[in-house]
Amino acid sequence: MIDFTKATEELNNYRGSEKKKTLIYNNKRYLVKFPDPIREKNKNISYINNAFSEYIGSNVFKIVGFRVQNTILGTYVYNGKEKIVCACEDFTDGNHVLYEFKSLALSVNPDKKIETELSDIIGVIEEIKNLTKMNIIITDNIKEKFWDMFIVDSLIGNTDRHNGNWGLLVNARSDKAEFSPIYDCGSCLNSTLSDEEIDKINDVEIKNLAINCYSCIKENGKKINYKTYIKSLKNKDCNNALLRIFTKIDLDKINKFIDNISCIPNYRKEFYKNIINLRYKILEEAYKKLK
Repeated sequence: MIDFTKATEELNNYRGSEKKKTLIYNNKRYLVKFPDPIREKNKNISYINNAFSEYIGSNVFKIVGFRVQNTILGTYVYNGKEKIVCACEDFTDGNHVLYEFKSLALSVNPDKKIETELSDIIGVIEEIKNLTKMNIIITDNIKEKFWDMFIVDSLIGNTDRHNGNWGLLVNARSDKAEFSPIYDCGSCLNSTLSDEEIDKINDVEIKNLAINCYSCIKENGKKINYKTYIKSLKNKDCNNALLRIFTKIDLDKINKFIDNISCIPNYRKEFYKNIINLRYKILEEAYKKLK
């Protein structure tokens, strides 16, 4: 793995809850995410393995065929201790500007601050078409991309795809806007579970984790359960996304990718593969009904 300790450091201007640094490595700028400390006293709630979740989650999206932020697992010596970190390459530059969805929402409707209610999100997506009056040319079907992302998020169990974790990438020269590369997948694959918990987990508990997985996106004020929502087949746009995406999910490639990550203990690798496989079966059941 790459040692980022001696990389050039810049003032950090990235937002988010994790501890992070901005580093320059091989003339490229990276947001480097560190393991989080325990967040609640007397409770083992942290994102101590968020580097693994970020790395695997991003690469699952890449295997499925999405444009994805480049991520690298590495090490960084901090206060005398070596930590495993995930370096996330900055895909913006002087010509390409990221507009997070929450910023787009304010641009199209400054009178309404939206959270993660699904109807509000879809409403803003429909209004984004009006960016043409700002001379912005949308080159992607944003609604389709959103639901495609939702399907893969269900596969990796992403619980935090909020409005600051996706958006549009705008070319400042051409004014063309496209769905941004996928980024910020650190809250997937049950990143709050410690090694000790995963080492002791049984099949029933893994199945429960796969089933009881919720998006931060809400419907009627309640977080959406991925399994229940997708299997209900009640949303045509979600159904169409499943039809587009399911056949692109290559479990063998995903499993081999996980197996080849040398710094992850084998029991954690097995957990990742097992829970992805269980969530894949949920998608498969819904897919077969649609076919």
